Amino acid sequence: MSVKEEYKHIGSSQGMKNHDHDMIHELSERLDSLWRYDQYIENAKGKKSLENFWAKLKKQERANITSLKRLIREHVRDKCF
Repeated sequence: MSVKEEYKHIGSSQGMKNHDHDMIHELSERLDSLWRYDQYIENAKGKKSLENFWAKLKKQERANITSLKRLIREHVRDKCF
C-alpha cells in the first residue's frame, strides 16, 4: 500500500468544522499560557522589568481569551458551531 493510499481517509471524520475546531484549540492553548504566566512572574521576582514584561503578556492574554470566548459564544448562538 502506498503512503498516499494509506492516509487517504485521514480527516474524513470531522466532529466539527475546521474554523470551530481552531477556536477551541486556540482557547485551550491560550488558557494553558495564562496560568504559566503566574509561574513566570514568580520566577522573575526581583527583576522588575522582567516581572512587568510577564505581567503585561498575562494581561494581553486575558484580553485575547475574552475575545475568543466572545467569538465562540457568537458561533454557538448563531448555530454555526
